[in-house]
Order: sequence, then structure tokens, then C-alpha cells
Amino acid sequence: MVHGNEYKLRALEQGSIRVSLEEIPRGRVLDRHGIDSLTQGQREPRVVVFPEIIQAKEEASLLLSQVIRREPEELFRYLNGEAGFLPFALTKGQVRQIQELNILGLMVQEIDYRYGPKPLAAHVIGHLGPISDRSLLERLNNLEGKQYKLSDLIGKSGLEYFYEGVLKAGEPVSMVRAHVDVYRNLIAGLGIKKEEDRDTGRQDLITTLDGEIQRAVEEVMDRRVERGAVVIMDARNGDLLAMASRPNFNPGNVALSLPGDHDTFLDHCTALYQPGSIFKVVVAAAALEEGMVKPSDTFVCLGEHDHLVRCWHKPGHGPITFEEAFAQSCNPVFAELGLKLGAEKLITYAKAFGLESQKIIGYPVSRDPRQDLDLIGKPYSLVNSSIGQGPVLTTPVQLTAMINVIVNGGMYIEPRLVKELRAENGQTSRHFSLGNSHKVISSETARELKRLLGLVTTQGVGKEAGIQSYGSAGKTGSAELAGNTDRVNAWFCGFAPMESPKYIVTVLVEEGVSGGLTAAPVFREILEAILDHPH
Repeated sequence: MVHGNEYKLRALEQGSIRVSLEEIPRGRVLDRHGIDSLTQGQREPRVVVFPEIIQAKEEASLLLSQVIRREPEELFRYLNGEAGFLPFALTKGQVRQIQELNILGLMVQEIDYRYGPKPLAAHVIGHLGPISDRSLLERLNNLEGKQYKLSDLIGKSGLEYFYEGVLKAGEPVSMVRAHVDVYRNLIAGLGIKKEEDRDTGRQDLITTLDGEIQRAVEEVMDRRVERGAVVIMDARNGDLLAMASRPNFNPGNVALSLPGDHDTFLDHCTALYQPGSIFKVVVAAAALEEGMVKPSDTFVCLGEHDHLVRCWHKPGHGPITFEEAFAQSCNPVFAELGLKLGAEKLITYAKAFGLESQKIIGYPVSRDPRQDLDLIGKPYSLVNSSIGQGPVLTTPVQLTAMINVIVNGGMYIEPRLVKELRAENGQTSRHFSLGNSHKVISSETARELKRLLGLVTTQGVGKEAGIQSYGSAGKTGSAELAGNTDRVNAWFCGFAPMESPKYIVTVLVEEGVSGGLTAAPVFREILEAILDHPH
């Protein structure tokens, strides 16, 4: 009476042979609509074999080889192995021919594969891997409340790792079971039956990512970005609609990416980089908010001979207004403003803009301790910090949320990546609320910054990011790399449409020429793709 169900299951397993019709029994990672699987999993017909039931194995191997065009010897090894499905793709014609063979213990069934040929958001979703040792197996069985076996695959990174205990299924959702006697002969009347299980202990993960937007981003990156990141945020609520990193990998075949670059599996969207001139947005916001500068105030830029910091425009801009300096990304002007503000004020504003919070709702990545805005206050750091160099480190996600402050009238909204967990019955088991918000700057300052960001794409160094039919705005960044190389980490961070912005987009291209020449065109191409197909 106490262990009745357990012994019933054990008796069933002892008197039958089963084959899972699911490659990896696991909950799905879905896009924000709860429909599009980001792993792009699909159903494909495969040959299912029960070797213990197949009588004339050599003859069966020969007949099967003539249909699927594999060597009989290779198939013979499968027919002498364990029950399972063969890894060979089948055409509709081959499916029909195999069914016509009518071999007992051999059939065609649809198999649910977790990964398609081009999964989306690989770095965010993460990848699976084997349980490395028995101590980990023991720890999993104690922690997760589910039964693990050494042969199971578990989450090793990303959402697969963070939500391992939620996604893991106790049983496949469908299987075929052969009922046999003690001599492994099929039992008359029971035979081989397909079973469906609607209570497998798994849950689905509903992200905020938009499958179509993510796909559009990755298609552009495959053409234009060898190494870098793209982040897209919903301007209304801080939801992350796309997160893509390069170099890429296929989570369905991790072995193909090994050995790869040292950062192949790194999520560049949440990695720290010097932001370069994008940080001038913070300097401008602080100076405007504190009343230290007006758009028409005039400065003098001496180019490479400036006494504070050299300008990228070597001859110098000469007399230049603040709004022109913003559009042209003039270094000496922002160095002067940084000194006028002082480190304490600049640090306060940078923190208010979220540039020290690495929190993303539903995506608990470990905090990188190298990010420390207080280092701006160290001796000889303020000038370099004012142009986004020196100790200033930010992530693409943080910069996206920073620009969103300007779009949202001065309010910071915490970014969100996961919306909910959904049980097998379709009910929400856990909801992740929208992010907290706080006031950073006045709506007047935000409105002025929005206008200045518009000048960057119409008159300044970001013209390549201009989108004629919709209008766009943003800021370039060109962060110098160690070793005095002529390459930079090229940034463009901005929004579109200009009126009633929908999307905040950050583009990082590592080892580019400049933000205006390298990242801005990628920004434009991505937004043209998604604005022309409203989501």
C-alpha cells in the first residue's frame, strides 16, 4: 500500500522495453509569444528498433540498407545494440518503404528533436552536457527533487543551467513500449504500443525574446559581425527582445565548437567592455541636469594638441557649441565637462543610469566584480572616464537600458529576460514582474538629450545609422584597444522610430574601424529589417 505505485512502475519496466520518442526529455525555451521554440526543435521521422525482438537481424539489416542507403554492416551493429532510434534522416518515400517491409521490432516513428539546424540566442539559452561524476549526480538528486541518471544531459550554461530543475523532465512526453515475457518475446495482445504522458514533471520557460526579431538580428550578424553583440529592448517596458553574440555556436552539437575561440561560449551581451564615447551621454545628462551647460554654450577644440585629451578629429573642431560637440563626439569638450562636474557627481549619475547594476530579471548571471564606477574618482582617472575609457566598464545590456532612460522621459527601467514558467497544463506556475523603475533625470533633460541624439544621425558622426522613413537617434562609440592598434571596439547605441520610439538597439563590433563606420550601418540594417515587419 505504501510503495504501490513505485512497485507497479518497476514491474512495468521489468516486463517491457521502451524507446523514448523525444531526443532530450526537457521543457521548452519559448519566445515572448509562448509559441516559437528558440532552440528551433522539430519533429522528424526515424527508424525505431527493438533489437531483442528482431529475429533475422542480418536479413533485416540488408533489407533496411537497400532503403536508407547505409552499409548493412553498420545497420547490423545497431540491430545488435540497445533499443532506440537510428540517427538517419528519412524521406517520405523511405518511410513508406520501411513500413512496407513489415519487420517485427522495427518501425518508423516521429522523434521530437530539441535543436533544429539554426537555434536562436544560443548564448542566452546555453547548452547541455553530461553529468561529470557521481558526486555531481548525488548533489543533483538532493537539490532538484528529481531523479537523475549518469546518462542524463544537464544544463551547463545560460537558461538551461539556471533553470535546470524546472526544465528537467522525469519522463518523455511520448514513447513506444514493447511488452515482453521473461524470454523477451512479445506478449500476444499487448505487443508494441505508443504511449503519451502529459505529466512528465517539466515546465516551459517563456522568455521576453521575440523569435522573429532575434532571427532578423542573427541573420544580419552572420553577414556583418564576426565578433561582438547586439541587444534590442522594448522601449515601453524594458523587456529584452533580442540578445545575440558572436562568435556563435550550435548548442545541438557543442563538440563542433571545440576547440574554438576562448570566448565562443561567452555571452558578449552581458560581458564588460569600455563603452567609449557612448558614456558621453551620462556626462551630457549630468551637465544638463546640473545646469552646468546649455546647448548653445561654446567651447574650443584643439584636436590632437588639446591640453586635456586629444580629439579624434586631429585638426581640431575649433570653436564649437555643446550641441555640435555632442553630434561630433568631441573629446576635449566632454573632458572639460567631466572635470567641471567632478568625479562624485559623475559616479552618482552613472549609477543612477544603471551602469553598475548587472541585474537582469530572470537571468541571474554572476556579477563581474571588475565593474567599479568608484574607480572614476581615483587620481588621473576623471578625464579618461569622461570619454568612456580608463576604468569605465559596461555591458551592452546596461548601455541599452541607459539609452532607454532618455526615451522614457528620464525613468530607468530594469531589463527583463524571462516572463514566466508554464506548467504542462498550460497554467503559469511563476510570473516574473516587470522591472523596477526610478527617476534619473528630469523629463526636460531627457527631451533635450533625445534631440541631441537625433543630431548625431542627421548632422554628426552617426549618419550611417540614419533611417529615412522612420528617423533614428543614437550615439557612436569607439573604444581603444590595448596595444596601440588602429582597430577599436565599435559601438552604436540608439533608438527608432524618432517619434514614439519602439526599439532601443545596441550594436558592438569588436575590432572595427569606428562606431560611425562599423557599428552604425549594422544598427541601421537591423532596424530596417524589424521596422518594416512590425511585431
